[in-house]
Amino acid sequence: MTHAIVADPSGRPIRVGLDVGGTKIDAVAVSSSGDLLARLRRPTGWGEDAVVDSVVEAVTALAAEAGTDLSAIESVGIGIPGLVDAVTGRVLHAVNLGVASLDLADRAAARLGIPVRVENDVKAAALGAAALRGIEGSMAYLNLGTGVAAGIVVDGEIWRGSRGTAGEVGHLSVDPAGRLCGCGQRGCIETFCGGGALARAWDRPGSLPVRDILDAAEAGDEHALALRADLFHGAAAAVRALVLSADVERVIIGGGLTALGDRLEDGVRAALHAGAESSAFMRSLNLDDRIELLPAGSPAAAFGAALVGAATPTKEIVTHG
Repeated sequence: MTHAIVADPSGRPIRVGLDVGGTKIDAVAVSSSGDLLARLRRPTGWGEDAVVDSVVEAVTALAAEAGTDLSAIESVGIGIPGLVDAVTGRVLHAVNLGVASLDLADRAAARLGIPVRVENDVKAAALGAAALRGIEGSMAYLNLGTGVAAGIVVDGEIWRGSRGTAGEVGHLSVDPAGRLCGCGQRGCIETFCGGGALARAWDRPGSLPVRDILDAAEAGDEHALALRADLFHGAAAAVRALVLSADVERVIIGGGLTALGDRLEDGVRAALHAGAESSAFMRSLNLDDRIELLPAGSPAAAFGAALVGAATPTKEIVTHG
């Protein structure tokens, strides 16, 4: 196992964590004892300079929200999509932010006067979910959003694997004759349960296509019924892959699709249960009892970023798009 993130509890009293997404930044201030002191959301800018501006403005606004100033902040951690070098804090190919190459840690630290560390957003969320749920031992965080990705945490540390791809289940092909995935393969798990893939397959107007699919399925629409089955099948396949490959004790499901609540969780549990009916071995794993959804609005990603900020990275590269 590659040891990559170990939080340091010493230092100044406040740590800041930012979850930088394509449209907004979720920012939290956390005390040295792990208490959430303040939280706010701000829009994210487009392009490299605008992303740096957005980070600096979010940290400054958060300090004001917490009733303090920048001098009280020990560290800033940032979770961001793209290819992240956790040692240098450089971000590559964060396409949803208009970032090709950005030395985010150095540029933000220079303006804030505070140490800044950067991590891939899903891996930061995994760390935060483990901490917030009080999970010891091993767990996986399965992010079901526009795409599908996962991070693995063992004994409070991110497990990257030898090249940083541990937990990359979204691009595991489970149907070679299935839909074409953006990665070039067919039938990847992401093509079954990624929100973007489902929206394209649904191909009807609406602001929340996956919710529309579930509503239409409940009304008996045959196309929606098939896509709903795909959603549950794909998510169940991701859970099985994570448990069978890494033997994690828990799989915490997060990401935008968790807004579906019980409809998602119950469907995934049913798919796991159905998939184990013919296999005593699979039944022995009790997969349907090893999953849980993060509560709606959980600050796990930003909280995990705060832990990253207070950590010492020892592995050079993290790969995830």
